[in-house]
Amino acid sequence: MRIEIRAEPFDPWAETARYERESPAGSGRHGACAVFVGTMRDFNEGDAVRGMTLEHYPGMTERHLSGIASEAMTRFGLMDTLIIHRIGALSPGDPIVLCAAWSVHRAAAFEACRFLIEDLKSRAPFWKRETLDSSVRWVERNTQS
Repeated sequence: MRIEIRAEPFDPWAETARYERESPAGSGRHGACAVFVGTMRDFNEGDAVRGMTLEHYPGMTERHLSGIASEAMTRFGLMDTLIIHRIGALSPGDPIVLCAAWSVHRAAAFEACRFLIEDLKSRAPFWKRETLDSSVRWVERNTQS
């Protein structure tokens, strides 16, 4: 299980492949890997969005993500899980979050991956400030799944 919060850009597919090679669930030992990648949109609430700044509560955010990853491991019988989340300045199209779940069978991987991203989006201590054409605003709620 690995949790990372980072300010620098990342390639979700390279990160997934690298982690899978290093993981106890590595290639050939699992039957399924489900991956969710969230990217920054160039629109929200009917407005064009030019950029976004993501903030978090250091320490608390990592504890929350570790807690949901551990819960997913137990609840869905996972072999491994990976969560990477960006903070700082982002541009439209940038990957924001990667959630990956490895399991023996696909159903557990799919369910766990959905559990991870839904909890992360609704409860993890992250805050988004969007830059519009002529103003900035804090995002008050996440979009529906």
